[in-house]
Amino acid sequence: MKKRIVVIGATGNTGAYLTEDLVNHLPADEYEVFAAGHRQTNFFNRYGISYSSVDMSDASTLEQLPQEGVHAVILLAGLLPAYMIGYNPSDYIDVNSRGALNVLEYCRKSGADRILYAQTISDVLGSVTPENPVIHPYDDRNIIMTGDHTVYALSKCFAVDLIKHYQAEYGLKGFVFRLPTVYAFTPDKSYNVDGVRRTLGYRLLMDRAMAGETLEIWGDPTRAKDVVNVKDFCQLLRKAVTVENVDGGFFNVGTGIGTSNEDWIRGIAKVFNPDGVESKIVYRPEMPSGPSYVMDIENCRELLGYEPKYDFLYFLEDFKAEMALNRFKELR
Repeated sequence: MKKRIVVIGATGNTGAYLTEDLVNHLPADEYEVFAAGHRQTNFFNRYGISYSSVDMSDASTLEQLPQEGVHAVILLAGLLPAYMIGYNPSDYIDVNSRGALNVLEYCRKSGADRILYAQTISDVLGSVTPENPVIHPYDDRNIIMTGDHTVYALSKCFAVDLIKHYQAEYGLKGFVFRLPTVYAFTPDKSYNVDGVRRTLGYRLLMDRAMAGETLEIWGDPTRAKDVVNVKDFCQLLRKAVTVENVDGGFFNVGTGIGTSNEDWIRGIAKVFNPDGVESKIVYRPEMPSGPSYVMDIENCRELLGYEPKYDFLYFLEDFKAEMALNRFKELR
């Protein structure tokens, strides 16, 4: 029997890219990919992938998934502040915590070898400062205890603790990946902040650059953050699916390189300005600076053989190409 890979959250932004990546890069004679998500869709038929519509907070729906021969379960599904209208903290517990428990029970019953879990960077953001921007895989938790991300982060951390328990109790290998913003093209340019719909800042900048309009650099232009392309994210998780002699652990998704606010804005202008047009760049030091963090990825390199391929300019060019293709529009 082939090793079965079950992607829960396959209809999401990162999940669609990952599912396609696994089909394209894993040997078809060794692995079989199954997709699951909350939408009703025939999208995955084009890849020859079996798809199930599930609600991970309802354990009975997981009975549709393969019940034997499961090598890896990849849990990307979850409720995020960016998609919550209003504020209903109990929903985070129902979906992210209870849902994770249901998935772990599915792993146990199906005899899965490992689970790959998408954890939030919010578990350590309380320790991150411009003077101390590097996030290490095993940093102590420091959740910011105010704002709309708090219960979300707590619900995700409880899921991580459940994974630790299932590893200790049942031998399920737990690979936990801490995700910053993973940049992937989606037709939807908006997200929610404190339950209110807003346009994504970087999409607004891209639109302005395409129109040749002025671009502003807010705050400290040297403030830097790790810019992660979804295709590097896919590579990293694929490595964790196939790696042998590693029993799991905590891994940061990233490049290990900070891209400054100024380089980011000037890169957007370079890639998205029309031919013969150059956006004016204006400094706004009185405005708030963007986030500053860099992901330590050394154990990804050493244990998983991961090497990021996309610097921020390559990412922007790839994003522009994906924008033209709009391959996953049926899922949005």
